[in-house]
Parts: sequence; structure tokens; C-alpha cells
Amino acid sequence: MAAAPLRFEKATVRGFDPRAVRREFPIFTTHPELVFLDSGASAQKPRAVIDGIAEFYRTDYANVHRGVYSLSARATDRFEEAREKARAFLNAADEREIVFLRGATEAINLVAQSWGPACLKRGDEIVISDVEHHSNIVPWQMLCERLGARLVVAPTDATGQFDLAAFEALLSPRTRLVAVTHISNVTGTLLPIARIVELAHAKGAKVLVDGCQALPRMAVDVQALGCDFYVFSGHKAYGPTGTGILYGRYDALQSMPPWQTGGGMITSVEYAKTEFQDPPHRFEAGTPDIAGAVGLGLALDFVESIGRETIAEHEQALTGYAVDQLSRIPDVQIAPGGQHQLSIVSFNIDGVHPHDVGTVLDQHGVAVRVGHHCAQPLMEKLGIAGTVRASLGVYNDEADIDRLAKAVEACREMFVR
Repeated sequence: MAAAPLRFEKATVRGFDPRAVRREFPIFTTHPELVFLDSGASAQKPRAVIDGIAEFYRTDYANVHRGVYSLSARATDRFEEAREKARAFLNAADEREIVFLRGATEAINLVAQSWGPACLKRGDEIVISDVEHHSNIVPWQMLCERLGARLVVAPTDATGQFDLAAFEALLSPRTRLVAVTHISNVTGTLLPIARIVELAHAKGAKVLVDGCQALPRMAVDVQALGCDFYVFSGHKAYGPTGTGILYGRYDALQSMPPWQTGGGMITSVEYAKTEFQDPPHRFEAGTPDIAGAVGLGLALDFVESIGRETIAEHEQALTGYAVDQLSRIPDVQIAPGGQHQLSIVSFNIDGVHPHDVGTVLDQHGVAVRVGHHCAQPLMEKLGIAGTVRASLGVYNDEADIDRLAKAVEACREMFVR
């Protein structure tokens, strides 16, 4: 890994106070000295989400879509209000394009196991990038093995930038799906999704975007992007665990058979046949995570109250500041994130195992992720077993990065001779 160039001296955004935002997160009251740099794995939860879920359980909880009594009606309204919030957050055309699921992993698997067998045949191709999370590799790999299709990998270049020319050359009349991340969970590379969609659609291929790392920190307009599917996990967007969204263009969802079956997704059942509901309920079998959906809606409200443009500007500046500070430390190698790197910085100290670095950082009160980050093919390409990953949240500031750099320096002094 080559050291990244110096880019930033300061990471301030006028009118934005991350310390004031930090006070909205009870975890930092409990642990005031904590430097939390693992939001890419799961973000901390604001008081509005924690208290809002508890209040929902106290005042409005019942099962949804089933009862005629007022409490059930209120719970159903809250649940469907959360769906509408997700629609607006993504600027989807219709709330029927929003499917509640347990997370992005489940959403990708739904598309792979429902859309895939219905639309792919032997010899067809699925294109992914070389910076994908395992969740956006393995479902397509297994689908290709099952159907006799082919998995094609589009590269990033030596700087970490997605290679559009190489991608375009890989597209063929047999390309049926392009499945790519919006932002790499390892390098922070921002992929040019709109152009990827344009090129894929020119070949008649659908596009699925893994938005887990993008959605909490930048505006996402699925209509402007033109993608056919967009997925994200609620827990990375300051919402509760066990929540996620599949956005699908309604015509695509309507063409897909049910994935799981059970209550809530049928219109009629006879021993001879069953008729299923239209999307999105066709894909929401059983009792959903009602409070989780409400909590996700509250999390989206929280993000909107700050403004995604503000968050993007803040985290972009802070990313550059982190790259700058870490690159000043001898023996630190930073994974290339390309020209458009956002919120994630992965690095190593020469000769020091990432787990040792993570342990020392923890002793200094700095929480980071270490390992291969569920991206082993990318690690193999980079020629390393793993990295130390610092991933930002809306509550981080320069002081957090300064403490990270100080802890990394202490680790280097401990291990490097």
C-alpha cells in the first residue's frame, strides 16, 4: 500500500459543531473519553432513536396490518410512516418500492434468490467490483454456480479509483446484472454510480447498489442514479440493528416471485394454490420488526435534521485530515482510496499485525476495526492479510483524529525497531 498524499490541514465545516451532535448520543455520556471510529461497522444511536423506540413500546405497540382496533391502527400508521420516510430519504417514486428487511445482507440475498432465478440463465453474466463486501460477492457467486452463469469482476486501479474504461470493456450482451457498492467499506472509495448505471443499462443490464456506507453520509437519489435496486442497513445509519431497506423499481419488484412465505404476504390460500400480495408486502412475510422500522424512521429524521450535505462535507474534510495526520507517521501505509474517498481510512504499520495495533489503540481509548473487513478478495489484491480501519461518524471531530494519530505513534514506538 502506498502512502497517500497530504491533502488537508483542517477539518472544520462552518456552522457545524460535532461536539454538540455528540451530546445527543448517550454512549458518550457513559464513556466520555471514548474515541469511536468504527461507525462503518455499526453507528452509535442518538437519544431520539433510543427514547423513541421505548416510547413506541410504551404507547403505540401492537401488531400491524391485522387488527381493526385503534392501537393496531396507530402501530400500522407508525410502521407505514417509516416506509414513507425511507421513500423520501431515497427519493423513490413510490412507497411500494420500499421493502423492510433485516439488513442489506438480507436485501441482497432476496434479490439474488428471487430476481436471479427468474431472470438469469446459463451463460449469463453478473458483474461486481473488486472492492465488494462478501455480502455482495457470495450471493452472486452461489447464484452463478447454481444457474451456470458467470461472475465477472471489474477492477479498481492502483490509486483505488474505479476503472470505468475496464468496466465498460467487461460489459457484454450477456451481462444481466451489475452489483456494486456505493462506497467501499475498506478504502472509502466512492464509485461513480450514475455512470455505471448508464453503461449497464445501455447493455440491458439491471444495477444493484450496496449503499451501506454511503447512505448515512451523503444524499442518495435513486431516481437520479437510475439504479434498479438499492440496499442499506439501518444500524449503520444511526438506527436499530435488525433493520434494513431494499429499494426496487416497482416493475422489477412486481416481476419477482416471493422469497419467503407466510402470513402477511398473501391475498388468499387454498390447498391447491396461493395468491400473493403485490410488492412490497409480497416480500415481508411474517410479523415484521415493527419497533425497528419505527426506530429506523426516527434515525432518518435525525440524519435529515443535520442535513446530509452537511454530514458529507464534515466527513469529507475529516477524512482528508485523518489521511494527512496518519501519513505523517513513519512506517504507516494507507490503503488507496482514490480521488473521492469518504469517511473510511484503512492503514497498516509496517511489520505490526493489525490486531496488535487495534489492541494498543483500544488501550488508548480509540475503537477501530481490524481484520479483512469481510473483503478478503480485496485484501488479496492489496497483498495484505488485513488492515486497521478508522471509519467516521457524525459525532467525530479533529480531536478524535489527533488522539488516533497519537495512539498510532505510540503503537509504532512499541513495536517498530
